[in-house]
Amino acid sequence: MPVRALVIIGPGRAEVQDVDPPAAAPGQVVADVERVGLCGTDAEFFTGRMSYLHSGEASYPIRIGHEWCATVSALGDGVDPAWLGRRVTGDTMLGCGHCARCRSGRHHVCADRYEIGVRRGFPGALAEQLAVPVTALHPLPDAVDATLGALVEPGGNALRAVRAADVGPGERLLVLGPGTIGLLVALFARARGAEVHLFGRDDADLAFARSLGFTAGWTAASPPGTRYDAVVDASTAAELPAMAIDLVEPGKRVVYIGLAGEPSRIDTRALVLADVTAVGVLSASSGLAGTVEAYAAGSVDARPLVAATVGLDEAPDVLAGRRPAAAGPGPKIHIDPRRPAG
Repeated sequence: MPVRALVIIGPGRAEVQDVDPPAAAPGQVVADVERVGLCGTDAEFFTGRMSYLHSGEASYPIRIGHEWCATVSALGDGVDPAWLGRRVTGDTMLGCGHCARCRSGRHHVCADRYEIGVRRGFPGALAEQLAVPVTALHPLPDAVDATLGALVEPGGNALRAVRAADVGPGERLLVLGPGTIGLLVALFARARGAEVHLFGRDDADLAFARSLGFTAGWTAASPPGTRYDAVVDASTAAELPAMAIDLVEPGKRVVYIGLAGEPSRIDTRALVLADVTAVGVLSASSGLAGTVEAYAAGSVDARPLVAATVGLDEAPDVLAGRRPAAAGPGPKIHIDPRRPAG
């Protein structure tokens, strides 16, 4: 029996299609998708700007969706029966498993990796069902509901950024960009006891962050006047990576997790002469388990970031930039693939 899935068939063109149901190959499970988050990468696939489309690492038609939670409903050969019926989320990055990078725990940068809903044609989670290797799964405790479950993947990226920033109690962190990832960085850093400041385009850009209790905010019109123990650039602005170096204390850390729409330039003399450590973060992989733990314990509550949850048929409008009716102020939209149309 076919399942419904969102398919992007070309720039600006997406539709819900009936597709063949996934089958669990050896070492895989099939999961009934409960919730999926849409992110900037998905929107870039819709517009045609996503870099993988131009490098040949992805092509149309593409089935997107890499922020998800689901319930395991079928098992492939070799999979422990204990997985059946479990609520799970999973790693987007699927390494080959045998190269030097995979063997050293760096499967997220494996040259031959698949990325669920992103790279090399691996079907994404924006569908009623998803097939995924059991090795990528992370079980979800009952305390992690569907909203939090679909926020584990972006949360894992943010947690890795906070770990890379290496800030602790009493230290000051500046986050550039108050979008989903920037706000998640702020939440995880606050949970570690850091004093968090945010930088946005203008006061309106910072309004939602203030509702979460982040009252220290700065804008281009009113920039920070002091340096910070760490700066995380979670923006898409080409000029902010250089500003991050100017705003970090000498001998401290800058973390880059945002991707600008055009090449960014930094002066390496500013890095070297201030003895600054710069770290790039790609993927949530090693942050997924810690994110699940933080959500389950209640030390981080990311649910206010979700403005609305809509059905699969509304996903094309969301990708086109149209917010659902009655959406809240948060930056994230979730999709429930099993919600009836209308």
